[in-house]
Amino acid sequence: MSEILKPESAGSPAAVEPGRGILFVISSPSGGGKGTLIRRILTHMPRLGYSVSWTTRAPRQGEVDGREYHFVTPEDFMAARKRGEFLEWASVHGNFYATSLKVVERELAAGRDIVLEIDVQGAATLRRIGIEAVSVFIMPPSFEILRRRLTGRQSENSETLALRLQNSRGEVEHYREFDYVVLNDDVDRAATQLASIVYAERARRVRQERLAERVLATFP
Repeated sequence: MSEILKPESAGSPAAVEPGRGILFVISSPSGGGKGTLIRRILTHMPRLGYSVSWTTRAPRQGEVDGREYHFVTPEDFMAARKRGEFLEWASVHGNFYATSLKVVERELAAGRDIVLEIDVQGAATLRRIGIEAVSVFIMPPSFEILRRRLTGRQSENSETLALRLQNSRGEVEHYREFDYVVLNDDVDRAATQLASIVYAERARRVRQERLAERVLATFP
């Protein structure tokens, strides 16, 4: 069985295996700003990696294969899924998205923390199969601001834009299933709050046992 899928690695923070990295699952509706906030904290935080997702959608202007996403054909995506290469996958707004099992497993086993930027469906899949993760929902300030953000980036046709807006309320309603909620009303403040969550989770007692024991051993 894959290390990341072992039952003893799931559940509350008390079940965390010492020395393993932390999996951070960050979700939001389209246009919620999760990508912007993640890029902010990746720039400044040490020992924090990012899992580049697979997708069958076409690249937007300025996106680079292997940086924002691994852009693949539907045929290649389904072949990889059949080979068991994905930790989770979902169909969102007419396209497929997935997370590489091998990449996540490798980083966590090496003791490095890693961020997954996934939709609420992917986050639900991880909860269902019992993956130990810290989940954060990025909340847009309002529907109107979300609509302006999606319209302003001019990356979708009118049909796709309408579908994303139509699905947005249902996505926002999933905030109740996450450990943390960050309101993205100000990018600087929201990024600081997101970074604070990472630092706080790293400082949990169950993740600092080895450090604490080393310090304790120096006392007479």
